[in-house]
Amino acid sequence: MSIFKNHKTVADRSASDRRRHKEKIDKAIKEGIHDIVAEESIIGQDGKKKIKIPVRGIKEYQFIHGTGNGTKGVGSAQGQDIQKGQVVRKPSQKGQGKGKPGKPGDNKGEDYYDVEISLDELAKYLFDDLNLPDLDKKQSATVMAEKIKRKGYRSKGIRARLSKKETLKNKIKRQNQAVKNGTYDPDSEERFPFHYEDLKYKHIDVKKKPITNAVIFMIMDVSGSMGKRKKFLARSFFFLLYQFIRYKYQTVEIVFISHTTEAQEVNEDDFFKKASSGGTFISSGLTMAEDIINERYSPTSWNIYAFHCSDGDNWSEDNDKALEKMSYLSDVSQLAGYIQIKPEQSSIWGEEMAKVFEVLTSNSFKVCRIKEKSDIWPEFAKLFGGKYEL
Repeated sequence: MSIFKNHKTVADRSASDRRRHKEKIDKAIKEGIHDIVAEESIIGQDGKKKIKIPVRGIKEYQFIHGTGNGTKGVGSAQGQDIQKGQVVRKPSQKGQGKGKPGKPGDNKGEDYYDVEISLDELAKYLFDDLNLPDLDKKQSATVMAEKIKRKGYRSKGIRARLSKKETLKNKIKRQNQAVKNGTYDPDSEERFPFHYEDLKYKHIDVKKKPITNAVIFMIMDVSGSMGKRKKFLARSFFFLLYQFIRYKYQTVEIVFISHTTEAQEVNEDDFFKKASSGGTFISSGLTMAEDIINERYSPTSWNIYAFHCSDGDNWSEDNDKALEKMSYLSDVSQLAGYIQIKPEQSSIWGEEMAKVFEVLTSNSFKVCRIKEKSDIWPEFAKLFGGKYEL
């Protein structure tokens, strides 16, 4: 006879498992953010795009045998003579332990599994726990959007909005009432059809609200001194900037500006992959951003974010003009920033532009310094006025 007993507690006993799972995914994302953006273009992609993230497996619980008298200490089946230490199934050699190419490993490997999440879900993992302050936004008085919201049911409407569930509920209520009144026998073969009074349609309420639009200017020095490693760190930081701002606004546009001594507006692929020889005038990229703002993005209607990334190398004769143009971007932007990718070894150029721009430091302008992958998260949090703890 089976006996069932209700558990006394109403606590969700799976909550701790879900929490551990979230913590592992969260850690895998934050430790590997540079690897997530390494191979594919995801800046500017739709938020529904799926990406895969490798997460270290959680060790599962196992049953063990007791040590009481008469216990063989090994599992056995009826009619089978199972001995302790007997190999039941020969394990596969593939993927076991660390080894050299062409040779099998001799150590136990570590289990990983891929978690597939969308960019929208990735943004939640990235930013919800940072406790960053809300962004100040400009409300546009001219750009309006329609927001559709469900608002109950009505007895008339178009067929596409017919609620089958509510309609059936009305029929059942009417049928039960007919049985009580003695006007319908449920045991008879007589049909009980739907009536027009049973029909219920979903009611949709449309409201208009102002849209908060944002544009991000990503400006980068692509001269010869900005090598592949520096661009890789810049790409990771720009990815976080874009995802965070996209997470906060309904509509986000991106403008990519690359420059040496001259600037040009480019697409994302050219922005991160194309390199140029020659010197650097940082003011050229900032000037082009100013021109585009005046032509296409009025500061009265758009929330502007502008970020310049460089290794600090600039012709000294251009410093004053670069400071002037960066000051303009700081004035018209919700937030502007200079991200300096430090060279591997300190040099006379390494801190020059960061020091030039530091005089503009305010709530609307920040200077960030990145040398290694581990600097990306702390500098990102500092940029938006938060604190980072892993």
